[in-house]
Amino acid sequence: MPPASDPIRIELADGVLRATIDFPPMNLLGAELFGALSQLIDRLERDDESQVVILQSADPDFFIAHGDVETIVTVPTEPTPEVTELPFTHQTLERWRKLPQITIAVVEGYARGGGSEVSLACDMRFAARGRAVFGQPEVPLGILPGAGGTARLTRMLGSARAAEIILGGDDFSAEEAEHYGWINRALPPDELGPFVDRLARRLASYPAQTLREAKRTIQSIDERDLEADLLAEQRSFDRLMTDPRSERVPRMRRFLDRGVQTREGERNLAEACEKLGKD
Repeated sequence: MPPASDPIRIELADGVLRATIDFPPMNLLGAELFGALSQLIDRLERDDESQVVILQSADPDFFIAHGDVETIVTVPTEPTPEVTELPFTHQTLERWRKLPQITIAVVEGYARGGGSEVSLACDMRFAARGRAVFGQPEVPLGILPGAGGTARLTRMLGSARAAEIILGGDDFSAEEAEHYGWINRALPPDELGPFVDRLARRLASYPAQTLREAKRTIQSIDERDLEADLLAEQRSFDRLMTDPRSERVPRMRRFLDRGVQTREGERNLAEACEKLGKD
């Protein structure tokens, strides 16, 4: 199925803007979807009508699958100068995090890698019990989370749980993610939408200035040295992308050749990643 003409559809009503990701076959986070997210941020930064943004997916099986490995595997391996400022990916997700609106991610299906990292940049995350799956599978692929995963998960969960998630590269159910504090709540699938809708409407009924100042204050407590941590993450990511000893290219090619980046293959991604070191 070809990608939708508009990767993110928007609908605004009563102060709540619903942004629905619709980018078949499984909402892979590549240049086109990330560009659409950047354009949405452009709009929201100028928007005085919306107070709450719900980020959701039209595909109940995939929130955002992960970054597009087809693209990552082709990145040149030549050394690059050490970054001294945040690159586009980090800048975009920091702009999303700092939006004046309250942002809520609704996750019904898979949210691994970059999909998890987009949700981490939201103010709140709610997921469907028995359906949502979270993970950071980058290390088995020979890289590390490069869109804020190391900095945000460690801040949110502590170093031990972040290490389990990032180094282990395994899948986590909505219930496990709730227990760890990765998400706010795991709810039955039929209760997820109504719960978030009620919350969004309630928030949108409050004074806009109060909401924005309260959000800014909450974030100011947690963002000390965040930019430095994101830069450190980017530098480590760049080293793995360019180190001639890195295994990322052969591992990513096996990932693709074995059909893992397909709707069916994604269901067994964690198990498949355990075998990427084997020919």
